[in-house]
Amino acid sequence: MNSKNFTTTILVDQTPQEVFKAVNNVRGWWSENIDGNTDKLNAMFLYHYKDVHTCKIKITELIPGKKVVWQVLENHFNFINDDTEWKGDDIVFDISKKGKQTQLQFTQIGLTSADECYDVCYDAWTGFVTNSLDKLITTGKGEPTPKDKDGVFNEELIEKWKLNDRKKTNGFTFGFQTSESAKNVFNTLLDVRSWWTGLYGEQIKGDSSILNDEFTFKAGNGAHYTKQKLIEAESNKRIVWLVTESNLNFLKKPDEWTGTKICFDISNQSGKTKVTFRHEGLVPKIECYDGCAGAWTQYLENLEKHLK
Repeated sequence: MNSKNFTTTILVDQTPQEVFKAVNNVRGWWSENIDGNTDKLNAMFLYHYKDVHTCKIKITELIPGKKVVWQVLENHFNFINDDTEWKGDDIVFDISKKGKQTQLQFTQIGLTSADECYDVCYDAWTGFVTNSLDKLITTGKGEPTPKDKDGVFNEELIEKWKLNDRKKTNGFTFGFQTSESAKNVFNTLLDVRSWWTGLYGEQIKGDSSILNDEFTFKAGNGAHYTKQKLIEAESNKRIVWLVTESNLNFLKKPDEWTGTKICFDISNQSGKTKVTFRHEGLVPKIECYDGCAGAWTQYLENLEKHLK
């Protein structure tokens, strides 16, 4: 089996400095759904596309006109079983002169044909680098995934590789039924103060009414701090918050929640409203799982009672 790292190359007429600038404009060629700085050494940024792909990246090397290196700190795909894929990989942009042109060689060190995600990632990186980034460099306008909208290219990949059929449950789940309408359930869930409180001296600041609203959650005299961003709100059907910051100071790894997603799916079942909760990324192998799963159970049982 071929174990070479994925790589692809483009040649352009622009200068190495112009190529370097375009690479660092990540929102201009990869995705507008990015939180954080993408052009500063040691900066970290968070990328997501719906519930399909989330990753946290650190910029570990910036050599103007020559090289950019990212390291993948956290990663989650909802269509594969191996949660280690991408984690620890280096994503390298090598820039060099080739005659009168500039060559950009993109390599993801660690992404090989042995990976479960390889075929999908091969198509994705090839498209974003050889099409979108190339266009940003040569015309000044790339084709990134638009903010909070379906990306045409992304949706084509989802359909081509039947990713919705491969979707897996990856995280703590809890479900119940209620006689309340889907509309009332949806509105109650968005009002996080009405159900995510009452146990550990919780403090919630911010909003969660419309897309991109953010709120912070503190509990246990500061032992638990998280910041959530509303990234999906399909009326009366689905709500997803992305955890953009976390500090659980009782853990060896206090940011275990960062990059995870808090999801509610609402549906009709036998004349009642079914509520399915999933904390995507909260899996048994992480340190906080038992405690956090227990706390979620308490909050969700209270929510169930509140909705009766």
